[in-house]
Amino acid sequence: MGRFIEGCDRREVQLLPDCVDDYIAEDSQVRVIDVFVDELDLSTLGFSEAAATGRPGYHPATMLKLYLYGYLNQVQSSRRLEREAGRNLELMWLTGRLAPDFKTIADFRRDNSEAIRATCHQFVVLCRELGLIAGGTVAVDGSRFKAVNTRDRNFTPGAIRRRMEQVEASIERYLGLLDTADRQEDEVAQVRTVRLGERLEALRRQMRQLQEMERAVADAPDRQISLTDPDARAMATAGKGTGLVGYNLQAAVDAGSHIIVAHEVTNVGHDRTQLANMGRKAREATGSNDLTVLADRGYFSGVEVLACEREGITAICPKPLTSGAKADGRFGKQDFRYEQATDSYRCPAGEALPRRFTSVEQGLRLHAYWSSHCGICTIKPQCTTGKERRVKRWEHEHVIEAMQTRLEHMPDAMRVRRRTVEHVFGTIKDWMGRSHFKTRTLERVGTEMSLHVLAYNMKRAINTLGAPKLIADARMSRATAAHRIISSAEARSHTASVDYRPAAFEKRARNSCRCFDRFGKEPVNYWRI
Repeated sequence: MGRFIEGCDRREVQLLPDCVDDYIAEDSQVRVIDVFVDELDLSTLGFSEAAATGRPGYHPATMLKLYLYGYLNQVQSSRRLEREAGRNLELMWLTGRLAPDFKTIADFRRDNSEAIRATCHQFVVLCRELGLIAGGTVAVDGSRFKAVNTRDRNFTPGAIRRRMEQVEASIERYLGLLDTADRQEDEVAQVRTVRLGERLEALRRQMRQLQEMERAVADAPDRQISLTDPDARAMATAGKGTGLVGYNLQAAVDAGSHIIVAHEVTNVGHDRTQLANMGRKAREATGSNDLTVLADRGYFSGVEVLACEREGITAICPKPLTSGAKADGRFGKQDFRYEQATDSYRCPAGEALPRRFTSVEQGLRLHAYWSSHCGICTIKPQCTTGKERRVKRWEHEHVIEAMQTRLEHMPDAMRVRRRTVEHVFGTIKDWMGRSHFKTRTLERVGTEMSLHVLAYNMKRAINTLGAPKLIADARMSRATAAHRIISSAEARSHTASVDYRPAAFEKRARNSCRCFDRFGKEPVNYWRI
C-alpha cells in the first residue's frame, strides 16, 4: 500500500524479551513517584503494619504508588485502578506487576487516612527543602466540591417547607382531577379514578415523610440532614438556584511556585472563620516568620484579622461594603473620618462626633459616636433619616484600618491572589471530571482531597524542575538529612574519626536506613527523617 512505517508482528516470538524498564522514559513522572515513595519512612508516617498471621498483604509503598499514579493521571476509582494495574505498562513497572483487587485498593485509602495526609505534608516539606517554596506570600481561597449526595436527599427547614408546598399543590390538583373523573361514568374515567387515587396516596405518604423529616431536622445540631453522606452540607454558590451539597476546600497556595502549602476540607458553607486558621497552617508549612496572606472579601472578619495580627501574620483582605445607607444613596461610614487624638469622628459637614457610650454586641465591644447638631444640619437628608447619625467603632478598629492601608499600597494584591489560587481549584475539578467525590464522610473526603493535592503539587514540581532534577534533588535531600542524623549520633557517642566525604556519608546513610521488607525477601530503603 505504498511507503508506510510497518510495525512488528504481534505473534513474533523474541529470543530475548525487552526489559520493562526500557519502556519507561528517564523523565517519566512514574520515576518521580517511585523515588519519592521509596525515600519515605512509611512506618513513621503511620501506614499500617503487616499482619502477624494470615496471607501476606501488599506493601504500603506499592499501594501508595498505585494511588499517586492514579491521581496524577485522573484515575481515582478503585475499580479503574484495578484494571489499569493489569494493563498499564507504567503501572506494571511501578508496582512490580502486582495487580490488587479494587476492594484492597479502596480499603488502603480508608485505613490509612492520617498517613496519607502526612505524606501530602511530607512532599510540601520536600519542596521547601528544595527551595521551591519561598514562603513570603500565600494566597488563600475556598471552593465548593460536590459530595456523593444529591440535593433531593438533603433536608433543611427551607427545603422541607418548599417541598411540602409543592406536595400540597399537587394534592389539590389531583383532587380536582378526581372530582372531574367522578362526574364521568365511562370505563376510561373509572381507570383514571383508580390511577389518581394511587397518586394521591403516594403524595400523602410523601407528606408524612416530610413531616417526620421536619421534626428530625429541628432536632439536628445545625438544622440540616443529608441521607447519603451524613457530613455533606448544602452550600450556596454565586448563581441563583445553583447551590450544591458538598464540602468546602480551603487552600493556601505559595505565590511564587503555586504549590499548595496547606489545605483543609470543611463542611461549613462560608469562609469567614478560616483566615487565621489557614494562615497558621501556611506559616507552619512554609516555616516563614514573616508571612503575608492574601484573601478575598469573603474571608473578612474583624476577629479573624485580629487573630492574624496577634499571630504575627500579615493579612490582606478587602472589607466588604455592607452599609445600608450607602446603598440608599446616603453617606456611608467610610465618609466619616476618625481622629485619634480626640477619639472622635468628623462628619462630611465638618462637625465632630464625640464618643458617647460603649456597648457589647455579639461579643464585640463597640463605641458609639454622634453629634448634637444633626437636627440643624443642612445636608442631614443625605446622611440619615433618624434624629441623629450614629457611628459605631470596634475597640480594635485600628487593626482593620492598618490592613486597609496596606491594601491601598498593594493595588495588585487581589490580582496576585486570583492568578495564584483560583486556577488550582479549576485544575483539581477538571481532574475530577467536574464530578463528585468518590468517598463519603468528612474524614474520608479529606483523605481523598489530600491525594488530589499531593498529585497537584508533584505535577507542579515536575513542571518546574523537570523529573530528572527533581529525582536527583530528592535523593540528595534525603541523603543530607540522613547524614545529619548520623553526624549527630556520632557526636553523641564521641566518635573521633568521621569521614564526611559525600560518597562515604551516602554509603553510611544507605546502610543505616536499610531495612528488610516485611512483605517479601527483597530489602527496601527508607530514609529516616
